[in-house]
Amino acid sequence: MKRFLAMLGAVLCIAAASDPAERLPDPAQEARARELFREVRCMVCQNESIDDSNAELAADLRRLVREEVKAGKTNDEVRKHLTDRYGEFVLLKPAFSLGNAALWGAPLVVVILGLWLLLRSFRSRPADRELSPEEAARLDDLSGD
Repeated sequence: MKRFLAMLGAVLCIAAASDPAERLPDPAQEARARELFREVRCMVCQNESIDDSNAELAADLRRLVREEVKAGKTNDEVRKHLTDRYGEFVLLKPAFSLGNAALWGAPLVVVILGLWLLLRSFRSRPADRELSPEEAARLDDLSGD
């Protein structure tokens, strides 16, 4: 009985996740659209996909993705359309690019450069050495001994 109630609850949650009137009639297209929903960031919630978000903008983005899929565009074309319109931030997993690599790698480069400068400054310090007789006599004069 518990298993039945758990499965019934899961089915009801899935059914409530999207309005049946918005779904595409072709199950393959709807599956592609749902796959894309999980890759697109809700611009209001920012840490949720449009599949998980209940924000009005997320609903608009879901509608836009469904229209693009229904028009026969590939997943890459839909992603390109969204990034052209909203910027690369709209993707939960941005594509690898030189700009992104520089953005993520810059802090590491700064830390490595800082460590290198620190080690270099330790090496360039003069080694401890004995005072010359003149320096020792001057120190004695200053200390009053």
